[in-house]
Amino acid sequence: MKKMICEQLDIRIGSTRVCKNLDLQMSSGEHWAILGENGTGKTTLLHALAGLHPVSSGQIVLQDKALHEYSRRQLAQQIGILLQQEDASFPATVMENTLIGRHPYLGLLEWEGQHDKQLAEQALQQVGLSSCRNRDINTLSGGELRRTSIARLLTQDPPVALLDEPSNHLDLRHQISIFNHFQQQYSERLTVITTHDVNLAMRYCSHVLLLLGNGETFAGPIDQVITIDQLEKIYHIPFREIKDQAQRLFFPVI
Repeated sequence: MKKMICEQLDIRIGSTRVCKNLDLQMSSGEHWAILGENGTGKTTLLHALAGLHPVSSGQIVLQDKALHEYSRRQLAQQIGILLQQEDASFPATVMENTLIGRHPYLGLLEWEGQHDKQLAEQALQQVGLSSCRNRDINTLSGGELRRTSIARLLTQDPPVALLDEPSNHLDLRHQISIFNHFQQQYSERLTVITTHDVNLAMRYCSHVLLLLGNGETFAGPIDQVITIDQLEKIYHIPFREIKDQAQRLFFPVI
């Protein structure tokens, strides 16, 4: 079982304090959501969990080893991250871009083998882009480019997946399809997402970390943590709750 542990974690970006003295343990089989108002540092925290942003104090431990003790290659074999925004700056086909997910496992000057290509083909099929495999990524729509990025992460096949606003640019059908897939295929892995969609988090996540601002945080099982009071404290607007059989839904009062 993979465990990612934050120990007395303090993260800052500019004048913003994302978290202070954060103690948190996340384990395989758990799906975490990070919720917070714009500017509270959700993306910065996710980047820190991936080893891409320095921490001010404390440490992040993966399998009894601090992130900074891993080489970049070793870390890429353990953690995959879906960035919120990506630029397709180099000409490449959808398949070539998807196969980048296998690079952490290849030796110097080693080319992708049949197994790598099978994983990429499977990933493209899962995101509905099999017919686009030979298209230049610079010709894709925003939604297609997003799904290509998700396919690359699926091809990487990491034990820990960090997803920054994964529903960006996706229509409702593809949002549901992608989240269903992560819930099923990653049922025994650790997934952490940032999102503004409270109901999406309620539907697909088991745990939640709330960023309340000024470094304050609150974490735990999502059914226990998400309440009208907590949402109003985060977003500073009134909410109402609707219970639909076993599901709880939250909506802002307009």
